Amino acid sequence: MGLLLFYHLTRSPLPDTIGLIAGRALDRDWRVMVRGTDAARLAGLDAALWLVPAPEFLPHGVTGVAQDADQPVLLGKGAASNGARALMLVDGAAVTDAEIAAMERVWVFFDGNDEAAVADARAQWLTLTRAGHAAQYWGEEGGRWQMKAEHPKPGAENP
Repeated sequence: MGLLLFYHLTRSPLPDTIGLIAGRALDRDWRVMVRGTDAARLAGLDAALWLVPAPEFLPHGVTGVAQDADQPVLLGKGAASNGARALMLVDGAAVTDAEIAAMERVWVFFDGNDEAAVADARAQWLTLTRAGHAAQYWGEEGGRWQMKAEHPKPGAENP
């Protein structure tokens, strides 16, 4: 069963954070699906990912071309059509219990400077943890990512 990781963005831009984490996922040989809710926003994210400062190139594409299945990182609004083992959710995109179970990791990125996005992420956290999924909440502190909460806490039973 996949682990849910909620990332509360307050300083780091979304493309930089996705670039860093997607690079680590690719190092583990996990293909990545980045799911959003708005095609224009995904197109902007696609353009920004080409410019992310990273130690290495982040190969990616947007759904709707013949090579979707070949993309190591695929951006789109639907199901992972690239054999992804890692799923990244942006802009309030949803995930099903079955998808969580099929993934190694599921990241939920939300803008900490947007009250509606924070409220949506809190609601998503409650829904998914009440359904029995393990989750971690990560925040930025002193220029680094730190885990702030975990459900269930180690040694605790699922409700």
